[in-house]
Amino acid sequence: MTTVFDQIIAGVVEDVAAREAVVPFREMKARSRDVEPPRDAIAALTQPGCGVIAELKRANPVRGPIALIESPAELACAFEAGGARLIGCQTERRRFHGSLEDVRAVRSAVTVPVMCRDFILDPYQIHEARYYGVDMVPLLVSALDQARLESLLDRVQSLGMTAMVEVRTPEEASRAIQAGARVVGVNARDLRTLTINREAFAEIAPGLPRGTIRVALSGVRTARDLMSYAGSGADAVVIGEELVTAEDPAGMCRTLVTAGQHPACPSAW
Repeated sequence: MTTVFDQIIAGVVEDVAAREAVVPFREMKARSRDVEPPRDAIAALTQPGCGVIAELKRANPVRGPIALIESPAELACAFEAGGARLIGCQTERRRFHGSLEDVRAVRSAVTVPVMCRDFILDPYQIHEARYYGVDMVPLLVSALDQARLESLLDRVQSLGMTAMVEVRTPEEASRAIQAGARVVGVNARDLRTLTINREAFAEIAPGLPRGTIRVALSGVRTARDLMSYAGSGADAVVIGEELVTAEDPAGMCRTLVTAGQHPACPSAW
């Protein structure tokens, strides 16, 4: 049975092929090496406390449109002013209504590193992301065989960017570490089953090697949720829907950032 995840991956493959037909790989590769150097996502993620990666997100595959974001740059600036360590931008077009143009607008407006949130399957997408100003790229273990995961991770690093390798199970975490991941993101959301397992981070993070940067994705609604993830070892959390649908997105971001820096936060010092 075809899942939402399968449909997303098929759409990404089609969209990448269409873009490559317009700008060939060789040209995109050249463009990616003729831009401003990437910002240091590792330095941003290793500051004291549990940091916030604030994500601009217009839609999700289940609910459809969730937020009208008229100016990605203005919202990103508000998140940066609120203390977000990185800004994430959804760039998948069909289900998340994102675009690489959002990344470009955000990157020009903020000083913190910018992460694209997409389904990276092909080297073309990595060079494309760098060309548009991306500093950190996600690699989803469940969408890649081991050889492709390692190859894409190496390519990300060759361009000076940081890879966040996303996992959902201990087995996938083992594959991420085997591939050489320094940043591991544990996603509570499973797009194959459309379920959320908020315990996944606590099951996986303690088993990661010392020195691994641990990022929690999905499941953060309140400061208490952030501190719970921090208690299990999170260096940062990615927060999208709860921020962009909040009555005061910038204020909520500030509240969550403050919680992550509070002396009572388990990973604050």
